[in-house]
Amino acid sequence: MEPVAVKETLLAQIGGETVLRGLVDCFYDLIETDPRVKSLLRLHFRGHGVDHAREEQFNFLCGFLGGRRHYLEKHGHMDVRLMHAHVPISAADAEDWLTLMDRAIAEMQLSGPPVDKMRLAFRRVALTLINDLGEWGAGNALNDIEERRRSR
Repeated sequence: MEPVAVKETLLAQIGGETVLRGLVDCFYDLIETDPRVKSLLRLHFRGHGVDHAREEQFNFLCGFLGGRRHYLEKHGHMDVRLMHAHVPISAADAEDWLTLMDRAIAEMQLSGPPVDKMRLAFRRVALTLINDLGEWGAGNALNDIEERRRSR
């Protein structure tokens, strides 16, 4: 009987948690210093601030990319829409996030098929986070997400 090949996670393919930590830090350094994305910085203060976001994005992305699910262990879920339900996210915000993440990926000199796959996953998730909250209203998005979660 032949041994079963274990598929390497996307996290492992990009260099593991150390590289991911560097990517997240680079991304948030850009958010804090690039005046063109002031709106993204402002959105992070809708939550718990940039330092909190750095840690939680790392925690989430570890599990999202196939590694240890730090976010799930800490919060009991990996529902990215629920995580962002309190934040008004426009299509422009999503595109700014993706552009900045592309810059962080380039600055970290990450490339190749695993990185391309990661970029596609980021785009898919970023576009699903666009919501109807308007400037800072609550809209119905939070209620809709919580109702969907309860019905699972």
